Amino acid sequence: MLLLLPPSETKRRGGSTSGLDLAALSFPALTDHRLATLAAIGELSRDLDAAVRALKLGPKSADAAALNVDLRTAPTMPAIDRFDGVLYESLDAPSLAAPPRDWLGRNAVVSSALFGLLGALDAVPAYRLSADSRLPGLSLGRHWRSAQSSALAASEGLVLDLRSEAYAALGPAPRRDDSVYLRVVTEGADGRARALNHFNKAAKGRLTRALAETAAAPATVDALLDWAAETGFVLRRGAPGELDLVVGQP
Repeated sequence: MLLLLPPSETKRRGGSTSGLDLAALSFPALTDHRLATLAAIGELSRDLDAAVRALKLGPKSADAAALNVDLRTAPTMPAIDRFDGVLYESLDAPSLAAPPRDWLGRNAVVSSALFGLLGALDAVPAYRLSADSRLPGLSLGRHWRSAQSSALAASEGLVLDLRSEAYAALGPAPRRDDSVYLRVVTEGADGRARALNHFNKAAKGRLTRALAETAAAPATVDALLDWAAETGFVLRRGAPGELDLVVGQP
């Protein structure tokens, strides 16, 4: 199973002082693309005021632009611990025992605007770059789409895509029967399903944690639906190529 996760804008600080090792990252075919984004963000970071504008940072988060200045030597930590948005707070990977963390290392991939596809346990620095950021001389969409899509197409088995649409566009998952996109919905009094925004991230975090803790190994969409029924998740087929995770009204 391949579980595709979005990144988060905010990152935990700190980590190992050994620095970034590009050769140790998953999906080595993306190394040249990673070097190109690192070079572009390095050029942008020569002028932090310009970087703040390009990264669309507000006054309260303007200091995040400085994270991009020394990415090759900055402290690193596993990607699954580095990100700390709503999904990752709900997942709470640092609290997981070794077997669920190993499961994440084998099955979970984080889609990053800077590094492309990252294995959950790949060691990366804190940085600031979004799917819609502008880098000098580099369009993130054109830069990543084909390379990441090719890497995902080479995967075998079930693919469950939990990414936001912006990150899914940077590297579309393969179009096949065992590759599905997850939407989080709630049902109103009229029985209609409605998409959730902020609260969908927490639901995805809970789902990811449950998959890891149960060492889930569904080979097909039907097997995933059976697993969900057994573990208390309301997961059902939605639009073609999609699954709906139904949660209560927040």
